[in-house]
Amino acid sequence: MSKLNIDQRTIASLFSDKRSDFLIPDYQRPYAWGEDECITLWEDLKSFAFPNDSSQDFDSENDEYFLGPIVTFKNEDGKQEIIDGQQRLTTMMLLLRAFYSRFEHAQDDDTVETRKLIARCIWKTNEMGRPIFDRLKIDSEVASDDDKGEFLSILEKGVANGSMRSRYAAAYRFFSERIADFVDKMPMYTALFPIRILNNVILLPIEAESQDTALRIFSTLNDRGLPLADADIFKSQFYKHFSAEGRKDEFVARWKRLEETANLIFKPASGTPLDELFTRYMYYLRARRGIRDTTTKSLRDFYSEGGYEILKRDGTLDDLEALLGFWRRVDAQEGFSERVLRRLFVLSYAPNGMWAYLLSTWFLARRDADGNLDDGELYGFLRYITGFIYAYSLERPGVNALRGPVYPALIDIVNGRDADFSGHLFDRETIAGRFRSYQFTNQRRFTRSMLVWWAYSDPGQPLMDLDTTLEIEHIYARKRNEVHPLANRANLEALGNKAMLEKRVNIRAADYQLADKRKYYEGYVNDKGAEVPGTAVRELVEIARRGNFTEADIEGRTERIIAAFVDWLGELGLLRE
Repeated sequence: MSKLNIDQRTIASLFSDKRSDFLIPDYQRPYAWGEDECITLWEDLKSFAFPNDSSQDFDSENDEYFLGPIVTFKNEDGKQEIIDGQQRLTTMMLLLRAFYSRFEHAQDDDTVETRKLIARCIWKTNEMGRPIFDRLKIDSEVASDDDKGEFLSILEKGVANGSMRSRYAAAYRFFSERIADFVDKMPMYTALFPIRILNNVILLPIEAESQDTALRIFSTLNDRGLPLADADIFKSQFYKHFSAEGRKDEFVARWKRLEETANLIFKPASGTPLDELFTRYMYYLRARRGIRDTTTKSLRDFYSEGGYEILKRDGTLDDLEALLGFWRRVDAQEGFSERVLRRLFVLSYAPNGMWAYLLSTWFLARRDADGNLDDGELYGFLRYITGFIYAYSLERPGVNALRGPVYPALIDIVNGRDADFSGHLFDRETIAGRFRSYQFTNQRRFTRSMLVWWAYSDPGQPLMDLDTTLEIEHIYARKRNEVHPLANRANLEALGNKAMLEKRVNIRAADYQLADKRKYYEGYVNDKGAEVPGTAVRELVEIARRGNFTEADIEGRTERIIAAFVDWLGELGLLRE
């Protein structure tokens, strides 16, 4: 069982402890507090220290303000490496330094003694308890923080001039201004405010025996801010590797570009954008090892094998940059043929995300020296995986079910063979029957998947931007059904009564007749003379121009969609004929 040291401490007790030697490690994120957070902290502390704006209502023996936990572990250098609480700890150091600077010329005994206590919280001390002004109680090694030097300089010198643009400098200037205002308005309480912060604000330091234990505690306790991501830990390992090779600055620049680009491209449901990049790369590495086991290790467990051996390879960061560059092109819809871009658009609405792992592996295995793919091979591959993923997801919903057939296909890809799902063919009548019995509700992802596939089965359907927001449109409107009910109410939610429509095409509920919708589908000129564009979904415009859409049309369109998809599976060789 992991050992923990947990002990509620005041700011003064924790910070002035001779054993306190905090390190913000290289894998942590940069300081993120802005003025809003600083205002909230200042007002909370002021209200706590002076209830009802009175010094007399404060009970110094019993009143406490809980600031939160500080999760650390003692690293191999004996420093307390901060896993959680970095933002709070940094901010309190800046606040105390601002008080210390303000009291520089103080003469009264209380303020002088308070200043001495603050000094023991900011700087290490000698045997006599006097501060050693060139040895701070906190250090920062955050790899992607260009401003950490300003933080340490502010703590050392107590100066944040106008040329300093960091969040550290802004926070320090904010606290300095608030302290000056407080001293001017309440000079009698000058020493009381910081002393009550030091003696009555409580932290809960939790010291774990290892980094892994500290991280587990953090993921359990964390209720504010962003949890430390797997990619932050990986950054630490890269940083150490590149630093040992004398390439630290090169790595910091490359990682910053990687993080910025990933943040623009990936919007994962869980984890960070960089975690998503590492996940896609992991599937490629698994395939390279020939792993068919459908039990997938967590991201951190996979990359930590062999002391993070993967992250110490020269080519790993190159591969990650190349893979991210590929997905940047996918996101920007650049560098591919029109037919490939159409397939990619359809896959962006796939029932699950397994296609992204297949495509990432295909890219890394099949790219040429310039990072390009053969257009014909890529087009065929995208069609094939689209058909299989869509059909398989109808029979066995959920991404986990796909692991069985997909993992061997990934291995085929990295070994130069085509993805092969011939061991998982579909029966024509069975798959058609599943389509007919499936409830295509608006909440189901598969409904959107099929509607987008159907729209792009039309060769004349224009390519839309990937950032287009599409919503499900009932062609025979719900409001119309209230006035003219369908004979079979189930047809209202049938696949044949639905299409994807841009959110910007805002159709009023009152315009429920198809004739009324036509102007929205086609586009029109509003009462201000401005042209309002219609939908890019070609089929909707064609339906509106026919003038009516009946229950028979719903049923006929449903059957056409199903028949077209099943026939397409046959073209792809995915039917058991």
